[in-house]
Amino acid sequence: MPSLPMQFFMAIFFLESLVAMLQNGIMAAVLGWEGVQGQALPKGDMIVACLAASRFSLHGITFMNNFLVILNFGHRVHYLDILWDFSNTLSFWLNALLSVFYCVKIASFSHPTFLWLRWRISCSVPRLLLGSLAISVLTTIPSVIENTILSLMDASQPTPHNNGSLSEWARIFSWKLFLAHEMLAFSVPFLLFLVSTALLMFSLRRHLRQMRCSCPGTLDPSTQAHTMALKSLGFFLIFYSSYFLSLIVAMMNIVPLQLYWYWAWKVVTYAGIFLHSTILLLSSPKLRRALKNGLQGCGAICCGGMDRE
Repeated sequence: MPSLPMQFFMAIFFLESLVAMLQNGIMAAVLGWEGVQGQALPKGDMIVACLAASRFSLHGITFMNNFLVILNFGHRVHYLDILWDFSNTLSFWLNALLSVFYCVKIASFSHPTFLWLRWRISCSVPRLLLGSLAISVLTTIPSVIENTILSLMDASQPTPHNNGSLSEWARIFSWKLFLAHEMLAFSVPFLLFLVSTALLMFSLRRHLRQMRCSCPGTLDPSTQAHTMALKSLGFFLIFYSSYFLSLIVAMMNIVPLQLYWYWAWKVVTYAGIFLHSTILLLSSPKLRRALKNGLQGCGAICCGGMDRE
């Protein structure tokens, strides 16, 4: 029987996952519907829509995976782990793409390479999205192989393995190889995110220094754009780093699942992703308008039900 603190954090985690799925589902639906209607969807919104869809899948798979583990069906969800690896890798790459897009479009650098990137990135966004999808598929292939082997071994040998058995050594070797691959797959987009964020912070600092020298006490649109992007990227940098570290801990099995502070860590980690999506939602006028209309519609339905009573 789980302890009371463990039950509390488990309940918070599953409730947080459901709310995050609803939030990202709304974001993906609103932006996706605008594109389906034939309207020209801005490239930044296109990335946000794909990121919201991948996070919807990530939260949903995480919810189902942990729920099955609690019910002692964890040994039967190897193929669900494949979908989690794919969604997680895709989210990493889409978040890196979004941060690079912010950096190239907002930061003020006069280097010819940077100016060429600014000129090309908008028309290259569809290809970059397809590239992120292709990379995620390719990097998930080792996960498919590893989880397929584990499933076949569980099916052929349902009893626990001895520490010295050949199957146990094969299991340990495949796990270590898979762990090294996952660290490499997550580290590359994480470094892209760090570099783009650092460049944007450097650009903002230089721009603010110039503003203080020319017009003290004023804020132009460029500075406001820098500030809004940094609120999103700077906030998520902290939680993105904690999420990256939590993946290392989870894949290395450092913390047993039964400890309640493991669930507390999961709550904090996925809360960071949820809050970053909230910032993206509130920073988009069309998403704010859709949220406002939805809340007004829910309020009207509730008021109408109360009037009929």
